[in-house]
Amino acid sequence: MSLTQKNSLYLFLLLCAALLGASCNQAPRQQPAAHPHFEVTEASVADVQQALKRGDCNCEQLVQAYQARIAAYDQPTRLNAIVVTNPQALAQARQLDAEYRRTGKLRPLHCIPLIVKDNYNTAGLQTTAGSLALKGFAPTEDATLVKKLKAAGAIVLAKSNMAEWAFSPMVTISSIAGETRNPYNLAHVPAGSSGGTAAAVAASFGTAGLGTDTGNSIRGPSSHNALVGFRPTLGLLSRAGIAPLYLRNDTGGPMARSVADATRLLDAMATGPDPADPLTAYCAGKIPAGGYQQFLKKDGLQGARIGVLRTLSERHPDPQVKALFAQAVADLRKAGAVVVEVEIPNFAQVSSGQWASVFKHDINQYLAALGPKAPVHNIDEVLASGKYSAYIKENLQDELAHGVAPSASVAGRGEAYTDPRRIAFRNAVTAVMDRYQLGALVYPTWNNPPAKIGDFKGYQGDNSQLIAPHTGQPAFTVPMGFTYDNLPAGLQFLGRSFDEPTLITYAYAYEQATHHRRAPARFPALPVPPAAGK
Repeated sequence: MSLTQKNSLYLFLLLCAALLGASCNQAPRQQPAAHPHFEVTEASVADVQQALKRGDCNCEQLVQAYQARIAAYDQPTRLNAIVVTNPQALAQARQLDAEYRRTGKLRPLHCIPLIVKDNYNTAGLQTTAGSLALKGFAPTEDATLVKKLKAAGAIVLAKSNMAEWAFSPMVTISSIAGETRNPYNLAHVPAGSSGGTAAAVAASFGTAGLGTDTGNSIRGPSSHNALVGFRPTLGLLSRAGIAPLYLRNDTGGPMARSVADATRLLDAMATGPDPADPLTAYCAGKIPAGGYQQFLKKDGLQGARIGVLRTLSERHPDPQVKALFAQAVADLRKAGAVVVEVEIPNFAQVSSGQWASVFKHDINQYLAALGPKAPVHNIDEVLASGKYSAYIKENLQDELAHGVAPSASVAGRGEAYTDPRRIAFRNAVTAVMDRYQLGALVYPTWNNPPAKIGDFKGYQGDNSQLIAPHTGQPAFTVPMGFTYDNLPAGLQFLGRSFDEPTLITYAYAYEQATHHRRAPARFPALPVPPAAGK
């Protein structure tokens, strides 16, 4: 077959996928469409809900539209972001349509199709944490955050690929699904470990998504894919039902194409302490009355005081990322912020000794809790099975040989609010913020553009690992622009513990002042079926 014939066949298959998807390009049942076509590409939560209210589409058609994009783009382009789609998604969409017809009311996230990282337990839907050793296993209960999002009306549309057992911040490779690519340039990585969610949301396979962040894994992939990623304060969101990496640092969080969408998801997930996760006791009384959306203020940088942390931004930055960061600082000032240069005294000393290999302890507890139907019950069985990617073998062996149990009596192993080393680090950061009356610190999320696939020497510049995981502070990334070959970069805002409101205000105002987000050109809107174009 010639190249021309292959291209013609590919375009024909794209058109077929769109037609078979019966997407939002069709009129809703029992109601004429006010407009002939609702396009899901780059659609926000507000866009979707307005479309539902106007009758541009119903929930069933919306889900079909995203399913059509997954079918047309995920495997045909080798993006490889999706592990499994939810066979119950359409049935759930019909139920939500029936509810809306009956009540005339939309829930906060009514019919918002989500891409969920494969380490979140999803009832009745395969959950593997990227491991072939868990292939076919479907939990009987949802993770707490999944339950909350479903209660708000969201639909789990698909599970996304991840770095196996979340071991890599650099790549998203798993034995269950292979390697995920970057939708902005398929020759490059999406970062890890939540690279599947990032690539899928960037390519509009869903309205928004969920990732997890131990050191980098929400913010890095969000930065590499021109997304907004929230790593919330440790203890704000429950980790119950999420396969851990290092539970002492782990948190879930939203990944979205806008600050407003990430904030809507945060509102649904941050509802108070969860008995299944004792760390969430620290969020009691810390969630603002009225939720987080009230802090979406376009003029939120007027009079804001923000510190530039050169300790991170000057860690051998790529020249183009350095130039983007300089422009970001200028844009913050232009939007009304007072920007000052700051240093954290004795940074190398206070930040040292923060990591602890608690994976074996944490993952064994998680696997044991899955019950007798789980294919494996501890990490030793995973290693013995041989069902893992070659690149994580050394990680598995090292964790088995040197893994330790969390301990409040050993500095560096405990949780964020009792461990003396972690408390001292957080105090050092907040002391600088207090001294200069700062609402946030800023630095590039990565000092380097996304590396080429297979270029292990190119995985450099990850700044996310260095503060927030250990101090427990919130850190958000927002698109900062694009570097070589259309590769994205992100600006990170670090705030005080439980001060998500300030970070939302700053991030939203910066986003609205700059509008750096743009869709990946390789994943355009699907062809509109003729019936929708009449």
